[in-house]
Amino acid sequence: MINISESAQAHFAKLLEKQEPDTNIRVFVVNPGTPGAECGVSYCPPDAVEQTDTVLEFNGFDAVVDQESAPFLEEAEIDFVTDQMGSQLTLKAPNAKARKVDEDAPLAERISYMIEAEINPQLASHGGKVMLMEITEDGEAVLQFGGGCNGCSMVDVTLKDGIEKQMLAAFAGELTGVKDATEHQAGEHSYY
Repeated sequence: MINISESAQAHFAKLLEKQEPDTNIRVFVVNPGTPGAECGVSYCPPDAVEQTDTVLEFNGFDAVVDQESAPFLEEAEIDFVTDQMGSQLTLKAPNAKARKVDEDAPLAERISYMIEAEINPQLASHGGKVMLMEITEDGEAVLQFGGGCNGCSMVDVTLKDGIEKQMLAAFAGELTGVKDATEHQAGEHSYY
């Protein structure tokens, strides 16, 4: 479920030496499955472990995950990186904002997952987002742009050269194209 690098394991082990005996770490997601999902790590004393928690054994400590966070921490990675700027713990959880769906899930669910996990994080730097409205009988995904994408003159390029290429590659043979449902009129949140 969670991959903790050797350097991060050593970092946690050192921190835990200064805690009460049998203290472990807890890895969690606040607001899981939403665009505002945030991942975190905290100390977990032995009396804070719940029966429903998942306990993952690492070198010298356990990582404890609550039942609600668990599906959103699939494929998560924790690393401890040292560079000229100092040391930093990094936590990457690609499924925190949207629960990973099975490969045999309906096409609409798989497209929505891809939008939340891959496409919206790319658009977020411009204050934009996109969501799936429908899949037409012709196999076209109809997307609704929002936020900073509304009124942006680059929406067509983003749609055709970015999103459509990504989606057609990911859903080859299932998806025939991607259309924009939004009327792109300049608004107060638009980028030019």
